Amino acid sequence: MQKVVNPDIAQWRSLCERPAIAADDLDAVVQQIFTEIRQNGDAALCKYTALFDGSNPVEITVSQEEIAAAVALVPEELKSAIQLAKANIEKFHTAQAEEKKIIETTAGVTCWRESRGIERVGIYIPGGSAPLFSTVLMLAVPAAIAGCKEVLLCTPPDKRGNINPAILYAAQLAGVTAVYKVGGIQAIGALTFGTESIGKADKIFGPGNQYVTAAKQAAFAYGTAIDLPAGPSELLVIADESANAEFVAADLLSQAEHGADSQVVLVSDSEALVIKVSKALQEQVEELPRREIALKALQNSRAIILPDTQKCLNFSNAYAPEHLIIATRDADVLAEAVTNAGSVFIGNYSCESAGDYASGTNHTLPTNGYARSYSGVSLDSFVKKITFQKITAQGLQNIGPAIEAMAVAEQLQAHKNAVTIRLKTL
Repeated sequence: MQKVVNPDIAQWRSLCERPAIAADDLDAVVQQIFTEIRQNGDAALCKYTALFDGSNPVEITVSQEEIAAAVALVPEELKSAIQLAKANIEKFHTAQAEEKKIIETTAGVTCWRESRGIERVGIYIPGGSAPLFSTVLMLAVPAAIAGCKEVLLCTPPDKRGNINPAILYAAQLAGVTAVYKVGGIQAIGALTFGTESIGKADKIFGPGNQYVTAAKQAAFAYGTAIDLPAGPSELLVIADESANAEFVAADLLSQAEHGADSQVVLVSDSEALVIKVSKALQEQVEELPRREIALKALQNSRAIILPDTQKCLNFSNAYAPEHLIIATRDADVLAEAVTNAGSVFIGNYSCESAGDYASGTNHTLPTNGYARSYSGVSLDSFVKKITFQKITAQGLQNIGPAIEAMAVAEQLQAHKNAVTIRLKTL
């Protein structure tokens, strides 16, 4: 990690930059693949699955027989862990449901809002060396609570054309309606346009690398809604001398191991702590199976020393991290002043891994500074909010003159007439 001591505020912008692939390169690749999918459908999916994943599955759609066989391979201990996580995620997201409240804005005029589940949602699950079956729960569980009729899951197959058994178990448990062996840009393209095998989604969810994120943004341009920009993982830790350096190092590595393009940031008012954390990082990374990936991510990462914890929080709000851990004596006070973050973890024992798996909050969160304007995925992400109103004759008499006056002022005579004609009958 690069160490930066007391940077001037003018340097903060550059210190908040994430590692990135040139946008022109990303856009060109996405558009090429999207064009082929629109023209060739499943054939294009098979072509790019072979090219990027080295796999040639016989069928794109995962059969019920494959799911049953995969479920049998999942150890009972892991099944129990997944069930516990699902229960907590279900509990947290069910509590987000909004009750219908009928409001009388004027005598005779009632208005209310109701939620309707988005009918067909597509969820993207990264696979490869780190198959994120936990993300299946994070997306499919709230989709089920919301009442989405179809939940289509796309995830890349391994070189033998198989999907990780834990992904299929989580999909079955959470109510996914169809699973497809396709990943990357081509999966997003399939959900955007539809193919012979995969239906066009109304909205696409799920994290991924910069290619997947660019594809989702392109999907939005083609008229398919997306959850949020969720690219490479990132974590910022605010820590003072009271923090446990071993804990902090473990948290930083937990995100660094996601991918070489991940970024982790330590912000502290204690140079002594930074030195301890650096030593702990060197020791812990050597024991990781994904050591090389974590080391590459650490090359893009920083340890920043600032005068006090308030300045540390100010930097965090400027950075707008996907995940924020506050490991300081005044953690609760600082947490109240957080304005930009995807999800916040307060205190030495609130490890980010808890949010990734089993505490109940959603781990599909905005990255790359988008936490300034986006929220993480929630129950609301899977529903549409439809407003209703019911106006009686008395109600129209009460608000009609105001409507007429405003319509005339905007030179919209037909708007006025819709009210005037009714009032004349009363």
